[in-house]
Amino acid sequence: MSLSGKTAIVTGSNSGIGLGIAHELARAGAAVVLNSYTDREEDHALAAAMAAEHGVDVRYIKADMADGKECRALIETVGACDILVNNAGIQHVAPIDDFPAGTWDAVLAVNLSSAFHTTAAALPKMRAAGWGRVINIASAHGLTASPYKSAYVAAKHGLVGLTKVVALETAREPITANAICPGYVLTPLVEQQIPDTMKEYAMDRDEVIEKVLLERQPSRQFATVAQLGGTAVFLCSEAAAQITGTTISVDGGWTAL
Repeated sequence: MSLSGKTAIVTGSNSGIGLGIAHELARAGAAVVLNSYTDREEDHALAAAMAAEHGVDVRYIKADMADGKECRALIETVGACDILVNNAGIQHVAPIDDFPAGTWDAVLAVNLSSAFHTTAAALPKMRAAGWGRVINIASAHGLTASPYKSAYVAAKHGLVGLTKVVALETAREPITANAICPGYVLTPLVEQQIPDTMKEYAMDRDEVIEKVLLERQPSRQFATVAQLGGTAVFLCSEAAAQITGTTISVDGGWTAL
């Protein structure tokens, strides 16, 4: 499908899943706004390279997703917002009784509250345009849990709940809200973890991937950022116009267990 004439804002998108989704939206013809909390030359160069690759307008705008005011300002600075992809996220692993309170607050701010603020700012623009898509990047951990990830699991469950509320509030309008729930995805961050994990378990790369990283993913294969991007593009299509308020798992069967 063509997303020509649409403007997509993807939070947390200068690497990994967010960048992959941004590429697929741009490939479909959308003008794209990349975002993260840094403001480096390479961030703007990334936008320029994407624009040249796909022949669409691509901008990079700094905004700290831990700050509600900056979240809302991002939407206002862009002006138009037909497609909002709430992807920004951080993680911390620790037992609940050792989990730093400040870190709990930060994880909920970036992973959950940012989506509230951006959505609140974007909905009036979608209503004015007569069309909109809110796509929240949750997680398999938005549907199930793992130990030592209390803040992340709580935030992702909350993001799924927020998605349902937005869908109900816009159900009579040409606006949809859905959550994509990835399992393990092969991103640069995951790639960086593989060598240390190989040393820790005295395993080769393939063994680490199958027996450690993908132990909970029945397919024993990573999801890819292109697959997540393709799912996002589908949710923007007319075929998905009556898909709202739900979750789409891209997890190799993880949540089927």
